[in-house]
Amino acid sequence: MAEPLVVFVPGNHLMTGLLGNGDEFLRAAEEAFPETSVLVRGNEITIGGPESETLARLFREWIVLLESGERLDVGGVRRTIDMVKADISPSDVLTSRILKSSRGRYVKPKTAGQKRYSDAIATNTITFGIGPAGTGKSYLAVAQAVQALQEKTVNRIILTRPAVEAGERLGFLPGDLMAKVDPYLRPLYDALYDMLEAETVQRYIERATIEVAPLAFMRGRTLNSSFIILDEAQNTTPEQMKMFLTRIGFGSKAVVTGDVTQVDIPGARSGLLGLEKLLGEIDGVEFVHLTRRDVVRHRIVSDIVAAYEAAVQES
Repeated sequence: MAEPLVVFVPGNHLMTGLLGNGDEFLRAAEEAFPETSVLVRGNEITIGGPESETLARLFREWIVLLESGERLDVGGVRRTIDMVKADISPSDVLTSRILKSSRGRYVKPKTAGQKRYSDAIATNTITFGIGPAGTGKSYLAVAQAVQALQEKTVNRIILTRPAVEAGERLGFLPGDLMAKVDPYLRPLYDALYDMLEAETVQRYIERATIEVAPLAFMRGRTLNSSFIILDEAQNTTPEQMKMFLTRIGFGSKAVVTGDVTQVDIPGARSGLLGLEKLLGEIDGVEFVHLTRRDVVRHRIVSDIVAAYEAAVQES
């Protein structure tokens, strides 16, 4: 039988952050590795059992995160456990920073899938982020767009979504076209206002440095030196998707996000379906698939996504 492993915690001030209030993080670790024993005595954590090396690596990762100024919470603890079990270093993922928001906090990936997605956006001309609700597809894309604008690698940001009810029902809404489609664009506005001061967003919009518009407004244009985000792309038709992708000009970067399980186009085929097979081999194009493990909303959202996935597999 292997000798128990000992993890030394360098400082009493780290113990509360490491174990959690009422030892809730310690209990989460014990539940995740039920055949492994943990004994905490002073600044030493002694670990025994068949998965002792993996659990010891988890505690060491938590120490690195705490020493780098990160704070653990219940959701983050669960995600780090998933990462370590998948042989991924949580400290590599969670210390990566994209942007400092107007509220003073950093926008950063919270899961390995989000880190892979962020890296793909940084290194490719066109990135497709495909996955369920709550995985940060749109939010992280907007963050990297704002970062690119601040670093002056692009001259403007263009945020667009298809208005899937641009027919009869939308026509009954009051106002001009922009007023009618504004509800569809609201999530993109929300992300912008979370990262920039309201006055800054308004100034950028007035100067057309940031453009938020329905997908129909992209037709016939060539978009140079722009960071373009097409959100909710599962609700494009194949013709709309082709139109969008062929708008991309010199010095531009595009991110296309969507959830293929939430296609709302009545009687039409989604322009996102089958696209990876068509474009996946093109240099500078990357498809990143996010899963329920990348959901960073309330835990129940991940459970709901899992339930729907199981139902689809059974049908």
